[in-house]
Amino acid sequence: MKFLPTKLDGVWSIELEPRQDERGFLARTYCEKEFSHHGLNTSWPQCNWTLTRHKGMIRGLHYQLPPGGEIKLVRCITGAIFDVLVDTRKESPSYGCWEAFELKGGAFRQLYVPVGLAHGFQCLTEDCQVFYQMSEFFNAELARGIRWNSPALDIAWPLSNPALSDRDKNLPVFE
Repeated sequence: MKFLPTKLDGVWSIELEPRQDERGFLARTYCEKEFSHHGLNTSWPQCNWTLTRHKGMIRGLHYQLPPGGEIKLVRCITGAIFDVLVDTRKESPSYGCWEAFELKGGAFRQLYVPVGLAHGFQCLTEDCQVFYQMSEFFNAELARGIRWNSPALDIAWPLSNPALSDRDKNLPVFE
């Protein structure tokens, strides 16, 4: 695995290194030794797998407050997504900044998202499947989010007129 820092403090783009032969491939998506070597989380008590059927749909932007703040390891299994991270940590040098990454099924890339970053994605294709590991269990009382179209962020989503859940439509704007 290749660990590449991004412009957001503590976020890593991790390129997987598949080994291929006539049968197909094998790629490590996690190695406790390598994550520990980079000072990253090594405990993943919950994993989620989402299917989003429609191109253009946005899920997010979600995060969880301490003491249940979540670290996420995110990868796209099928389809393609425009994955967005927003730094909500007031003490961070990248507070209020966002960065986006295109993740595709079969592209051998995943994102390490530290505590305090809101995460969301827009599907660029039909039937996107996203798998993510989480360092904490989901806790509805600590769950928060920010609206996808917050003027202060001015995120350049690639597809206009997105579909959203009622929950995501009513999230507060980032100020």
